[in-house]
Amino acid sequence: MTNDLVQKLKSKNANIGIVGLGYVGLPLALRYADEGFKVTGFDIDNSKVAMIAEGKSYIEHIPSEGIAKAVKNGFVATTHFENIKDVDAIILCVPTPLNKYREPDLSFVLDTTDSIVPHLRSGQVVSLESTTYPGTTDEELKPRIESSGLKIGENVFLVFSPEREDPGNPNFSTKTIPKVVGGYSKNCLEVGVALYNGVIDKVVPVTSTKAAEMTKLLENIHRSVNIGLVNEMKMVCDKMGIDIHEVIDAAATKPFGFVAYRPGPGIGGHCIPIDPFYLTWKAREYGMHTRFIELAGEINSYMPNFVMKKIAVALNDREKSVKGSKVLVLGISYKKNIDDMRESPSVFLMEKLRHDGAVLDYHDPHVPVFPKMREHNFDLKSVELTAESLQKYDCVVLATDHDKFDYDLIVQNSKLLIDTRGKFRQEAPNLVKA
Repeated sequence: MTNDLVQKLKSKNANIGIVGLGYVGLPLALRYADEGFKVTGFDIDNSKVAMIAEGKSYIEHIPSEGIAKAVKNGFVATTHFENIKDVDAIILCVPTPLNKYREPDLSFVLDTTDSIVPHLRSGQVVSLESTTYPGTTDEELKPRIESSGLKIGENVFLVFSPEREDPGNPNFSTKTIPKVVGGYSKNCLEVGVALYNGVIDKVVPVTSTKAAEMTKLLENIHRSVNIGLVNEMKMVCDKMGIDIHEVIDAAATKPFGFVAYRPGPGIGGHCIPIDPFYLTWKAREYGMHTRFIELAGEINSYMPNFVMKKIAVALNDREKSVKGSKVLVLGISYKKNIDDMRESPSVFLMEKLRHDGAVLDYHDPHVPVFPKMREHNFDLKSVELTAESLQKYDCVVLATDHDKFDYDLIVQNSKLLIDTRGKFRQEAPNLVKA
């Protein structure tokens, strides 16, 4: 059974099923389609399925041409999970958020697994790509799959291979980012390596699903801790009247032992603000208190409050209060040059401004309409950015530093400009660095 599936994958005769057609699943589906695999995408969102059928993209950095080409070559999307029986590989790319208690919410993973189990058959491989705590694949997916009568490692195979997508990064793609793979057993690992070898330049096997799960957490915790450090340094530098960005630039000239991380109004995306808490939650099962990781999370979560204080003080200096002030937020995606809104610190900042009575607008060339979000609700559209429009706001907040912004226009026409990204290095009476 193992050899048959491995050969099917190596010869590209396998039908690949991608469950969840978002920022991770859609580019992965297109990657398999580009290599000549037959690909079936599964999603509960009818609008996504309809747009794919029309060859249209719903993610800014993924061109419609790529989807149209894949559809022409046989890529289909569906909401019918009974079609799982027709694919040879099932790759799960669904969200793993935190609940309101900052604990792992595996409902998307578990509900999706429960949806596919009735349609599983012998000779398939299931790969989980959603970031989670070590042990999830073995403790949660394995018993659910084996409840169908199949035996993991014998007639069905189970692997964990963490997604490493970086939306909008022009230097790395799904194809060129190395892929870590861990299997429940030796046979599972062999199948998992074959699953990704044909579409990813470099596959990195590890000894277990737990090792693969922990690898993704370490990657993102490394970033969270270092961003937390530089955010704390920013607050210290602010008190001392030192430009943190000048300091970072100078430190970065050292050719060894230093990596430049940049501070901001918080951290966003589906990984950095969330993944560390998956480990802190699981570590408590082993009597471990991960103080270092949690401290970094606390600092990063505090940053919108730091920016709010800077806004309030700056308005107060101009004999205005936050309440009633007209505030324009520039950039609401979680990082520059993309349309991804997941866990965006800009949105948390907007929530705080609205709570304190500010009259809000935003401008973002990548997000023309504020999207529907699980925890945030703003009935807003991106306003036009002109000299006249800027001049009517009491405060302009640069929250995400998109390249498309006309920064000379912004600084010359804002009554009060709050820079949370270190984009403006000059001193100006209307400029406050936050």
